[in-house]
Amino acid sequence: MEGRFGPYGGRYVPETLVAALDELTALYDAARADPRFQSELDSLLSEFVGRPSPLSEAPRFSELAGARVVLKREDLNHTGAHKINNTLGQALLALRMGKRRIIAETGAGQHGVATATVCARFNLECVVYMGAEDVRRQRLNVYRMQLLGATVVPVESGTRTLKDATNEALRDWVTNVPTTHYIIGSVVGPDPFPRMVRDFQSVIGREARSQMLARYGHLPHTVVACVGGGSNAMGIFSGFLDDSEVRLVGVEAAGKGISSGQHSATLGAGSPGVLHGSLSYLLQDADGQVSPAHSVSAGLDYPGVGPEHSYLHDTGRVTYETATDAEALDAFQALCRLEGIIPALETAHALAWVKRSAGSWQRDASVLVCLSGRGDKDVAHVADLLGDQV
Repeated sequence: MEGRFGPYGGRYVPETLVAALDELTALYDAARADPRFQSELDSLLSEFVGRPSPLSEAPRFSELAGARVVLKREDLNHTGAHKINNTLGQALLALRMGKRRIIAETGAGQHGVATATVCARFNLECVVYMGAEDVRRQRLNVYRMQLLGATVVPVESGTRTLKDATNEALRDWVTNVPTTHYIIGSVVGPDPFPRMVRDFQSVIGREARSQMLARYGHLPHTVVACVGGGSNAMGIFSGFLDDSEVRLVGVEAAGKGISSGQHSATLGAGSPGVLHGSLSYLLQDADGQVSPAHSVSAGLDYPGVGPEHSYLHDTGRVTYETATDAEALDAFQALCRLEGIIPALETAHALAWVKRSAGSWQRDASVLVCLSGRGDKDVAHVADLLGDQV
């Protein structure tokens, strides 16, 4: 069924949103088949974002991993992460719908910055909901959004993180459907968002597949990406899903350890349920109430995951692993010191799993890692955690 990945996905929303989702679905399906839409998006990705993003070998980190580690450099995009691939596409759809007020949720702030950026580019009103705890952790990105003209609304309810920001954004959308488009930042939410965001992010996988073949003459042995909601992972995995010889690994946040209960390992420790408009795996208690999530990285601190990831987990096409806060901080520092690249804390979870897997590959195996964002936003937070002075 359209909008379903096996049993997962669908629409579980208030009646108020049904017409808006029908409109968005029809518009997106038409735009996807319209060469003019794709041409405009491709031009913006090239001239505004700076695509294609390059591949970089990481020779010294490769020594730690015992394999050739190759980085897909989404951190080099304008705004510093993969998020702008999606916000550009959705902004063009909003313009086609005549909706000039944009709302978004954000965790680490990269999606908020990308949304504020495209709103500035197209003269759109922008309101970003952000958990108050994430506002504290990500002050740099809060100020970047404000510089770009966005209104940042701190959310004080619940755990004061990404889940609660999403709740507030959805409440806003229900109230302001006629004038407002909600740019969801990940492959979550009701249909058509999971497939639409995946399609906009699939440029990562298409480029990476072509670049690997051009440079090495073969596909990677393994492709690795961090998974919160899962947009960067679906973006790069989409280029390799049909290549059965390529192993795909998503790395969730184990936080302080799965047994501690303070983690965001939705696929590793969750069960199917409904959150934010779709059926997917989520962290929940015995009564079906959503459990708090935890991660050192604000972008992975989410108790759900995209429905397509849930399907890929059940079918076994993608293996989902975990990395703890401590492992992510260690990998963050390792890439800084060994390669001169400061990764986002989210990406550091993928790097941590690669580092921990040393010895499991042949030395000439290529391991492709989606470096989903740069870590400038995390430097002050990491310094606090490590007891350093900035």
